[in-house]
Amino acid sequence: MALKNSFLDDNTLECGCDEAGRGCLAGPLFVAAVILPKNYVNEEINDSKQLSRKKRDLLRIAIERDALAYSVVAVSESQIDKINILNATFWGMNEAVRQLKMKPGLLLIDGNRFNNQTDIPYQCIVKGDATYLAIAAASILAKTYRDDYMEKIDSEYPLYDWKKNKGYPTPEHQNAVLKWGKTKYHRKSFSLKNQLRLDF
Repeated sequence: MALKNSFLDDNTLECGCDEAGRGCLAGPLFVAAVILPKNYVNEEINDSKQLSRKKRDLLRIAIERDALAYSVVAVSESQIDKINILNATFWGMNEAVRQLKMKPGLLLIDGNRFNNQTDIPYQCIVKGDATYLAIAAASILAKTYRDDYMEKIDSEYPLYDWKKNKGYPTPEHQNAVLKWGKTKYHRKSFSLKNQLRLDF
């Protein structure tokens, strides 16, 4: 199903920004910024959470081919622990925008808050990844890049089953942390359910 609104302002070059991995126990946060051509149409693009893995991977190819500009930034576990996940999200979005090969006229930020460190106007949009095309495209890039990363490091620590859970706090992942301890990829500032922080 096509998104309700392709663009917020048809007269402005917009950049959609979104992230993947905020709620994970392990792995970096990935943030993407995408500028799509005006009047761009792709009725398959939607919030990445609403798409199958196969569909996301195919759409990533289309987005990277068709976008006027895009960038993807990984914010490390140590930086997340140092500045907290909210500030890590803000930092990643600002950095992704800075890495674009062209400057947009408006930033469309998924969520309700943003600490803008650029001189570009912005608009926060709750559930923007299910509403605006550029944000949905950013959500797809962030999600696919992060999934690829987690599957890559799964071979280092197969006991945590990151290939399946992608670092999210599934019961199996939490039990593995309690049994085997944390790895270098775990966020020490994040908590297990009914447990203290991952500081052991």
